[in-house]
Amino acid sequence: MHTVQQTQTLAVALIQTDLFWEDATANLASLEEKIAGLSEPADIIVLPEMFNSGFTMNTAAAEPMNYTTTRWMKQMAAKNKALIIGSFAVKEEGKYYNRLMCVDPDGSYTFNDKKHLFSFGQEDLTYTPGKSRLIIDYKGWKICPLVCYDLRFPVWSRNIASDPYDLLIYVANWPARRAHAWNTLLRARAIENQSYVVGVNRIGSDPNGLTYQGDSVALDYLGEPLSMLTNAETEKIITFSKADLHEYRAVFPALADADEFQINW
Repeated sequence: MHTVQQTQTLAVALIQTDLFWEDATANLASLEEKIAGLSEPADIIVLPEMFNSGFTMNTAAAEPMNYTTTRWMKQMAAKNKALIIGSFAVKEEGKYYNRLMCVDPDGSYTFNDKKHLFSFGQEDLTYTPGKSRLIIDYKGWKICPLVCYDLRFPVWSRNIASDPYDLLIYVANWPARRAHAWNTLLRARAIENQSYVVGVNRIGSDPNGLTYQGDSVALDYLGEPLSMLTNAETEKIITFSKADLHEYRAVFPALADADEFQINW
């Protein structure tokens, strides 16, 4: 990503929406309308997991990189002068990935593939897991973006005292029947990592018989909600303060006491 001016505050837009099943054209058109309707400029715009299709195991919905959805993300990032974050199904060299893309206004991008595949929903039979964690630096903020089921595995999001991230983002298609876990674990991740947390989930239902109630949220480093969205299509912008975050970490430096560890593949 190119160098941009550092900021002490960061405005993040949460786009909570229903999704059209396996219909990229309809989803991209709907999301474009919602982004255009934002009440104020945002530095980052966060979309749900598999925002162009819903949580599908149908590989026909997967796209090559730099195809329709990637191009759309580049257009939205440039038009809104914002970093766009969301995941969609990608096919690459005979494999399929639930790929989280972070697209910069200048068209550059970074990505990582969902590490923890949801075997309960047979995601592991379709997609290939990622093998790296992504930390991006945008406007002087260190950001760790992850995908849905990754939320259940705290080692994968563990902050590092020597070079901590400031904002942890989860994009999701998290069913209503497990909403308690979603709400509880997001708060736990904020508290244990002394980080702001954003979780963006979808609403509605899909042909698999799953319903989604949103519960998208922005949390501070204490796990306290800065904004909680109800079960409705909603676009919400939250502004985070780096000064407040760093002041809290200085007063209560719990990250310095964390265990050191290595992840074995």
